[in-house]
This record gives sequence, structure tokens and C-alpha cells, in this order.
Amino acid sequence: MGRARDLALWLLLLGAVAPGEARAGEPVDLELVLAGDASGSIDSGELRLQRQGYADAIADPRVIAAIGQGEIGAIAVAYIEWAGSFSTDLVVDWRVIRDAASAQAFAQALLTAPRRAQGFNSIGAGLVLATKIIASNGYDGTRRVIDVSGDGPDIGVPKSDQARDEAVAAGLTINALAIHSNDDSAFTNGIPLATHYADHVIGGPGAFVTVADGLASFRETLLAKLVREISGLGPPGPRLANRPRSAAPPG
Repeated sequence: MGRARDLALWLLLLGAVAPGEARAGEPVDLELVLAGDASGSIDSGELRLQRQGYADAIADPRVIAAIGQGEIGAIAVAYIEWAGSFSTDLVVDWRVIRDAASAQAFAQALLTAPRRAQGFNSIGAGLVLATKIIASNGYDGTRRVIDVSGDGPDIGVPKSDQARDEAVAAGLTINALAIHSNDDSAFTNGIPLATHYADHVIGGPGAFVTVADGLASFRETLLAKLVREISGLGPPGPRLANRPRSAAPPG
């Protein structure tokens, strides 16, 4: 009788959960996670500049225009930061952006949030968090993208290759913005940061890497990147989920 009762209870709970899982979420043109670097190579001033770059870009009229050109005219956006393997943070939870007012509200929330992520540069941990919050949100996007920016290579666990593969298998695209600096941490065994990101971070259909020459050009580079991601522009890129480490970066 105990097992029968447990089975009946389990079926009842399954029936209660299944309809909610089967319901489609709020439709949007794009589910976008903005993933910023908050590792030890980013000091407090640089973090402010990085967040300001995202805030300015997301509220820029060119981004608002790109959003408005979508079939639905709305995107769902969240902002996370990563640092050490066990230190990631959902800085701004999911918000729908469809106009200048909603974009400005997102920007303000980003600029006023405290810094919580600390430690080394575990891009893989950031990708895991981004994949998780996309899978659990209440939106149904035509496309789902993780937008990574950073000034150093992945040096933590889980490895970014593994986290990338899992994200791509879930149907996500990962793009990256490499921030060049004079710090040796921007290189791995003599490999430029952009090449490292191409080999170990980006993946999925249309995946690409852009490069900013330090934080001075970060805003404009990011702005062009966001317009491209929101518009879905650019030629299809290779799926990199099963890409060997020794493969050459996309041309």
C-alpha cells in the first residue's frame, strides 16, 4: 500500500507540473544573456566602465531600432558576471526590452547593482550560469544567445569548452568580445585572446568574436555587436561544439 500511495502521489505531482512545463513562455525575438568579466583582472574602475558600456549600448537608439525591427519587437535580457569557479552573479534578472524606457530601466538597474562576483577568470562557470537561466526563464525566444566579454582566458573549472558544448547542445549561440590589454593574462601560451575565445568559448550557429582595443573602444565595439546579435545579421558560422582544441579559428 505504501508503494502504491507513493506512486499515486508522484503521478499527481507529475500531472500538476507537466502542464506548466508544456506552456509556452512569453514570446520574444531573442533571449539574450549579457555576460561580463568581473575577475581579478578587472578592478572596480574597469568594472564601472564595462557596465557603463553595456548600459549605454543597450539604451542606444540603434539598439532600440534593431529591437523594433523584429517580428515581435521585444527581446528578453539578463546580465550576469563571472569571476572564480564558485563566484558568479545574476546582476540584473530577466527584463523585456521593447522601447527606450524599458532599455533605460535595464541600464539603471545594471549601473546601481553591487559587485558580488570575485576571484579568478572562470568563463566556463559564467557559461553554466547563463545556460541555466535561459533554460529556466519564462520566455520563448526565436533565438537564444549568450554574449560574453572579457580581457583574459578561461583558467577555471568547469572548462569553457565543456560549458560551451553543453550550451550549444541546448540550442544556444555564444558570441564573444575580446578586450585587448597590455596584461600578459590576455594571452594563453602566446595565443591572442580573440583566438582563445574562438577556440574555447564561442559556439553555435553564426557564432563570432569581435575585438575591442581596451576599454576605450569597448562601448562602440559592443554596440555594433549587440545590433548584429539582435538583428541576427551576418553569415552563418560553424558549430564549434565538437571542435578540437588544435583547430584553426574561423576566418
